[in-house]
Amino acid sequence: MALTATLHKVRLNISDLHRHYYQEHSLTVARHPSETETRLMVRLLAFMRHADEDLSFTKGLSTDDEPELWQKAPDGRILLWVELGEPSVKRIKQALSKAEKVVVYSYGGRSALEWWSKHQIELGQLPRLEIYHLADPQPARLAELCSRSIDLFATLQELDIQVTDGKNSLDLQLTQWR
Repeated sequence: MALTATLHKVRLNISDLHRHYYQEHSLTVARHPSETETRLMVRLLAFMRHADEDLSFTKGLSTDDEPELWQKAPDGRILLWVELGEPSVKRIKQALSKAEKVVVYSYGGRSALEWWSKHQIELGQLPRLEIYHLADPQPARLAELCSRSIDLFATLQELDIQVTDGKNSLDLQLTQWR
């Protein structure tokens, strides 16, 4: 018997000071059976950074030809393609052939650093690509905010993100690798 996705009801109140974006989003996010709480929360962090009425979650882990998040124009063009983790260079190139902009959110420890070290030169030559890293122990601390019902307030100012659930508060900092 196949395992089913876990549904999370999410309310995000986003204040992005750099983009002057101030909105609340009510989402239902499915967590694939093989997806960790950490990965789910990094997906939500990526959503916060690019929040827009046209930004949406995709089937993600369930399919090979879709990103974690994308933003599509009314005419069907893919404006933004968001990947998580350590995607292959081939996958990033395929994404760049489909989307106007590709953003990768790497997270965690040594494996992410090794991935970047191995692919830094080749990825550095690709156009329209941004890569951000959320270093340890930040992803695990972010995962502590995960529950079936998630209510978060986020204040973003470029690479600094403050997230609170009303009880716990985190100050996160992304590093831009590219």
